[in-house]
Amino acid sequence: MKYFSFLFNRLPRLIQFLLICVSLNLLVFTVFRLIFWGIFNVPEDAIPLSVLIKSFYIGFKFDLRLTLLIYLPVLLLAWIPLVNIFRAPIGRWLWSGYLILAYSIVLLFYIIDWGHYEYLESRMDATVLRFLYNAKDSFQMILESYPVFWSVVIFLALIFAYGFAIKFVITKIGQREAKAVGSWKKFAIVSLAVGIYLFGIYGKFSYYPLRWSDAFFSTHEFASAVALNPVIYFFDTFKNMDVKYDTIKVKQYYDLMTAYLGVIDRDKENLNFTRIRGKAGGQHRRPNVVIVFLESFTYYKTGISGNPLDPTPNFDAMTRDSLLFRRFYTPHGGTARSVFTTITGLPDVELNKTSSRNPLVVRQHTIVNAFEGYEKLYFLGGSANWGEIRGLLSHNIEGLRVFEEGSYSSPRIDVWGISDLHLFEEANRVLREIKDKPFFAIIQTSGNHKPYTIPADNRSFEPLAANQEAVVKYGFRSVDAFNSFRFMDHSLGIFLQTAKKEFYFDNTIFVFFGDHGLVRSASHMHRGEDQLLLTRYHVPLVIYAPGLVREGKTFDKVASEVDVLPTIARIASIPYVNSTLGRDLLDDRYDDYRYAFTIRHKYGPEIGLIGDKFVFLTNAAGTTKRIHQIYSETPRENVIGDFPEVAAKLERLCRCLYETAKYLRFHNSPEIVAARSNLKN
Repeated sequence: MKYFSFLFNRLPRLIQFLLICVSLNLLVFTVFRLIFWGIFNVPEDAIPLSVLIKSFYIGFKFDLRLTLLIYLPVLLLAWIPLVNIFRAPIGRWLWSGYLILAYSIVLLFYIIDWGHYEYLESRMDATVLRFLYNAKDSFQMILESYPVFWSVVIFLALIFAYGFAIKFVITKIGQREAKAVGSWKKFAIVSLAVGIYLFGIYGKFSYYPLRWSDAFFSTHEFASAVALNPVIYFFDTFKNMDVKYDTIKVKQYYDLMTAYLGVIDRDKENLNFTRIRGKAGGQHRRPNVVIVFLESFTYYKTGISGNPLDPTPNFDAMTRDSLLFRRFYTPHGGTARSVFTTITGLPDVELNKTSSRNPLVVRQHTIVNAFEGYEKLYFLGGSANWGEIRGLLSHNIEGLRVFEEGSYSSPRIDVWGISDLHLFEEANRVLREIKDKPFFAIIQTSGNHKPYTIPADNRSFEPLAANQEAVVKYGFRSVDAFNSFRFMDHSLGIFLQTAKKEFYFDNTIFVFFGDHGLVRSASHMHRGEDQLLLTRYHVPLVIYAPGLVREGKTFDKVASEVDVLPTIARIASIPYVNSTLGRDLLDDRYDDYRYAFTIRHKYGPEIGLIGDKFVFLTNAAGTTKRIHQIYSETPRENVIGDFPEVAAKLERLCRCLYETAKYLRFHNSPEIVAARSNLKN
């Protein structure tokens, strides 16, 4: 210890200061990482100890990089006489202020990241910027869902403590007498220190530096989450947000894509994907359509999944007389992306924001417009400015009437607007007045979110005082979340009871599905569901049409959200032009070739393909490839070596769908589709 103290005191004061402060920062960041792991760790699916140690080791290197980058201006400039951190008063104030400001920004990142993970169960990346497009609603949700006051108090206390520590270290080291060191020794010490410093930023003994992908070394998702540093990860993803299409690749996959879609009039040069489907006249009356997006209505939370808590008795009862697709997947884990996918038939591959917020791709052909002569309506409890959904829908659906907050007599209860129960009631009041034409209505629920508000006027809903351990075991994060999900089912039951009394009921196709799932562990589900993160995408699809579908039927074929509109048009006997990736789920010609494309909008991103038995996953660059057996006893195991032909087949189709989706976003306007299908607007 004395020898270390002797060596330390012989170092230049600036290097002493950096050693102390870098060590302090690393200690703080390590404590933050421990807290993150302690809060979000799931004991039932704990990270193996060897993997956890590696996560902390990689995380430590990211923390070191961030710390060294913060202190880099100090290393480069704080020795200059005018702003010397120890000798010049202005220097002490300047560098103290800079470090306190930098620490404040970093600490804010950590707080937002923890809130983001608690809410969405994924680390914060650059896509979080999408919430700024609806800053008022986002801020109100934060106020209603999180302990903002105590967060501010803790934030200020930590800033004060850090500022005190920095001032203390500057003062103590500044009071020390500078040791005389020969010029050559000083040059050697400084050169060595700078070399070590730059290596700390580089991060690895290898040709390539430490990169974001080093954190994704394990198939255990939480292990990667533990390894990430929120600031580094945000800026890594921020640099890679643009999505560009490659016409050469689209042509390369054209034959496979058109065979998959059943395109007859193939034209590789002009990349034609359009096909005309269906014949009119199959129904005596044109049926109404009601599509209901059920917020976060993930499959494992429903009674039909075998959840013993019986959270959805009304939904479960409806499925007995419906077409139920038990293996239905959304391509992503976000609501605005889900709406875009359903309306356009394209997975939302946008990394920056969402496609609904991208003015360059907002103009899209949609099968909804094939329902000619229909009254078209959209109902949302809050503001349709959320996610720029108003622009996506109103810009593309002809004659659409939008109902949102301010359109209703029901009271607004929280950031999400009126409750889902009242939204259903308000929608029914409008629908029963439409008697001279059929209608096509979209109802967007949103109440199954924090703060999980249940209105006082709730039509006799009774929250259950459930056991916290039990609800967590079966996929709910809390008793409040459990009762919120039950209230959604209760609201749906009230809606169906009311609709059955209306004249339109027997001639209406009701379509219910979750807008996305949630990443949670549920003990009644196969372990492959949560270990492969399929819970993020797996939701039920129910088509309930009492006057048109006489007998309920359950399907176990893989189905995708892009398939919704083609299937509805088929049941309604509406001819349509399909120009994107959806296929009729009732057309058995495709049943031997059913897959669901998925995309995680993290750095990369990660794209995947869910099949009957396997799921294929890769980053967009193709440098990592995995194939997993969904229903094996070890689903996390990468079995690409055991099934190379299956992996190659799934990879080719996965990339085919990805490259085509990127291209079609910019080539799916009504004008382009009309020209390619030889139709007139």
